[in-house]
Amino acid sequence: MNEKIEKIIITVLQELGEELEKESLENPTAQTRLFGGRGVLDSLALVSFVTDLEDAIDEELGQSVVLADERAMSQKTSPFRSVETLRDYIAGLLDG
Repeated sequence: MNEKIEKIIITVLQELGEELEKESLENPTAQTRLFGGRGVLDSLALVSFVTDLEDAIDEELGQSVVLADERAMSQKTSPFRSVETLRDYIAGLLDG
């Protein structure tokens, strides 16, 4: 399941990168920093990314998730720090 989730995240990042013309999003990996220090997304791009990602998860996995809620924002380590942390957070939501 983690591989599927990571593939969805990376695909959405690449599509957003094309839309925003950001070369830094051409080849994201699990270690790509998303938001925060050295992150490739600013706050507006993060909102767009989260919305697109929620839609993609629903389409690809047939499960609805809300990624930007109180639970995500209250985490000691932000799930939006990297592709890897976001993948693990989404996997937890889908299992939960």
